[in-house]
Amino acid sequence: MTKTDRVCVGAIAGAFGVKGEVRLKSFCTEPTDIASYGPLSTEKGDRSFRVTLTRPVAGALGARLSDVTTKEEADALRGVGLYVDRARLPSLGDDEFYHADLIGLEVRDTGGALLGRVHAVHNHGAGDILEVAGAAGREGLLLPFTRAVVPTVDLAAGRIVADPPEGLD
Repeated sequence: MTKTDRVCVGAIAGAFGVKGEVRLKSFCTEPTDIASYGPLSTEKGDRSFRVTLTRPVAGALGARLSDVTTKEEADALRGVGLYVDRARLPSLGDDEFYHADLIGLEVRDTGGALLGRVHAVHNHGAGDILEVAGAAGREGLLLPFTRAVVPTVDLAAGRIVADPPEGLD
């Protein structure tokens, strides 16, 4: 299975309590959907977990993972990303994208000049932001992922057309 066959849907933020419960950060639009995709695996695919949500916790979800029964085991998983096979995810509507599909896309301005490539997608509560690693000789930039700033995403061609606001270009 290639990396693009799987999508990161969450990460373990650390232990919660003393009986192996974890703080689970969900990257799903509806956070509780993370438990509905079946077993989730680590990035390398060497471990797999069934997820049972227990309660909401500050900025995350409390969860039990199969085969994790102690605080020490839960602590050892801090920072581990959880992945699901793409085939188990819901179909997306028009103009909806999985972050994993945006990372690595070439970004050009409306005049065709290369701005760089999408390095990461961030969301700090006010909407998605594309982190674009600069092309040779250019600094990287952060672009709001809105229709006004990013009018075109062409996954098939592997490119994004961006119209950066004044002062960002």
